[in-house]
Amino acid sequence: MRKKWKWVVLLLMLFLIYELIGALAPFVSPKKVTGELPETAEFYGKDYRKDIDRAAVIESNKEALSLRLAMFEEAKESIVMTSFDIREGESTSDIFASLLAAADRGVKVRIIVDGMYGMLHMSGKDLFKAAGSHENIEIKFYNTPNLLMPWTINGRMHDKYIIVDNRMMLMGGRNTFDYFLGEYEGKSVGYDREMLVYNESEQKESVIQDVEAYFEALWNDSLCKTKYGGDSEKFEQEREKSAERYENLTIETPDWEARTVETKKISFVSNPTHIYGKEPYVYEILQQLMVDAKERVLVHTPYAVFSNDMYEGMSEVAEKIPSAEIILNSIASGDNICASSDYMKNKQKVIDTGMQLHEYMGKYSTHGKSVLIDNTIAAIGSYNFDNRSTYVDTETMLVADSEPLAKELETHLNVLKEGSLPVNADGTYGENGEVKEKQISESKEWKIKALSHLMWMFRYLA
Repeated sequence: MRKKWKWVVLLLMLFLIYELIGALAPFVSPKKVTGELPETAEFYGKDYRKDIDRAAVIESNKEALSLRLAMFEEAKESIVMTSFDIREGESTSDIFASLLAAADRGVKVRIIVDGMYGMLHMSGKDLFKAAGSHENIEIKFYNTPNLLMPWTINGRMHDKYIIVDNRMMLMGGRNTFDYFLGEYEGKSVGYDREMLVYNESEQKESVIQDVEAYFEALWNDSLCKTKYGGDSEKFEQEREKSAERYENLTIETPDWEARTVETKKISFVSNPTHIYGKEPYVYEILQQLMVDAKERVLVHTPYAVFSNDMYEGMSEVAEKIPSAEIILNSIASGDNICASSDYMKNKQKVIDTGMQLHEYMGKYSTHGKSVLIDNTIAAIGSYNFDNRSTYVDTETMLVADSEPLAKELETHLNVLKEGSLPVNADGTYGENGEVKEKQISESKEWKIKALSHLMWMFRYLA
């Protein structure tokens, strides 16, 4: 009997070793971009014209939900949507009620969700089954992990965007649940950001077409498998509940042109979409844009987990640009314990890049991902300045050349700076009016400190 258990334990240990090696090995060595990157001049336009995309910065969770419902209400032909994470909740019920209503009108709805988070938060839920069984709605999961193939575990889709009828688009960092959407007391507390793009010109020059092409390629990739699809009477009652919910929704359609501002050009930037270690296209393009700035760079990222190449790249930005700053969560405010543990261990290295750090001291974590360059470039999307976004996940960003849009972004970033403390060269905090250092709880501090001693082995995944 003892001999039998020894074999069981041995087999379990071998399986765990197999899982660890399979999950980690594809990402151990950070890749470099091997092809040519676009010249920074390509991201700048010549003038403001009526046929070029208009855009707006969407900051509030309330407006983020309201715009989604308004976009779906106006849809006539197609809706495409990707999300890293969709979970049940009030906002999600409103969104799917609107999607089902659009589908009833004949609108084709296609949704891609990351396979790991779809499996965790959507599988077995009647709302999503009811939607996916509608003849005009299809839901796919990107790379659902298979423990027998552990190399599938870490390749995640981090994209978050919505396109309606090739004329309006939302792209940013928001996931699809109450923490990021709507106005629910105690729930809608995440701080995030998106870019709204609108273009109804007949002879339009639009970034929307580029994002649609990216979506189509991913949709048709073998990595994306239909999770829900085909007609089923089984979920008719659930669809009736959604129809009743839709009838009780208050949907306010904005004046899209009045809500947006002119741009000279908007460009789309993305990482590769395979599931293995990625060449860091998004980071390299953003870094080059920052290096070529004239006066200032202001980065907003929830996390700062840098590779050696990223330390060097950000040092180059700080050396060349008169004003180079980063806003990020303090360890006390951050909601990502892995990223916080790495920042605790490597904070001085981030400081030593020469970038001026501002740590946000708010009650809740910031989740926005943006870069402001001079008074002209506003970049918004899903990319965090960390190893995972740089080398592991799919990521999407919009880079807009627009002085009025850059001004909008600057206004929102200044609000965050007002709630932050500057970090001195020795790691202590400077002063910023009445802002006080947020104290980390003992339990959180203990967890982060313990994890910081382990994360060095896996930081390329943080």
